[in-house]
Amino acid sequence: MDGVHAGYGEATVLDACSFSLAEGEAVSLLGRNGVGKSTLLATLMGHTQVHRGSMRWRGADLAAVAPHRRADLGLGWVPQEREIFASLSVEENLTVTALPGPWDLARVFELFPALAERRKNWGNELSGGEQQMLAIARALMLNPKLLLLDEPLEGLAPVIVEQICAAIEKMGRSEGQALLLVEQHVEQALRLTKRCLVLERGTVVHSADSAAQLDDLAQLERWVGIRLH
Repeated sequence: MDGVHAGYGEATVLDACSFSLAEGEAVSLLGRNGVGKSTLLATLMGHTQVHRGSMRWRGADLAAVAPHRRADLGLGWVPQEREIFASLSVEENLTVTALPGPWDLARVFELFPALAERRKNWGNELSGGEQQMLAIARALMLNPKLLLLDEPLEGLAPVIVEQICAAIEKMGRSEGQALLLVEQHVEQALRLTKRCLVLERGTVVHSADSAAQLDDLAQLERWVGIRLH
């Protein structure tokens, strides 16, 4: 992403936003509420108006690709709203949009054993935590080169947070799955990623190694707007 100005209609949310990701890299995107983190993910998926700047994905002009074709290019998105199919079973949710590749039913059920136990249940019969697991697993079934995760821990019980964090860590560290993680739980996000970016007023203002940033949380406090311990 190079100098991207984007938003909704004439309203600009991203302001000269620039960053890059390496192949297989796990990155956390941090910042206060309302600075444009979710908009950045939506822009990558083609759901905003890009006014200026360029986006290149594996050498191709991403802005020229229709939103519904971006999954075919290798972008997977887990929005905050989850948007699972309530009237389909867990297994149907996972297979209805699946694309060929290493992530298949067996592999996502290994990552999320709770879904294997509920594979015949309808989407609307799942708890909030199970729905979040399903949303992540469904995105993985697209076999993305880059997985975009928007606040995957929001509003979940601590035991579910622990399970989802373990799955994200396994994806990033053991499976080599590239991730761009938007998360308000800053310390957890840093532990799950190799590098962090900080967004302020629609612009990336800081980039650092996640492990090093964990040792200097005071630097992040003025950007994320919360006290870190």
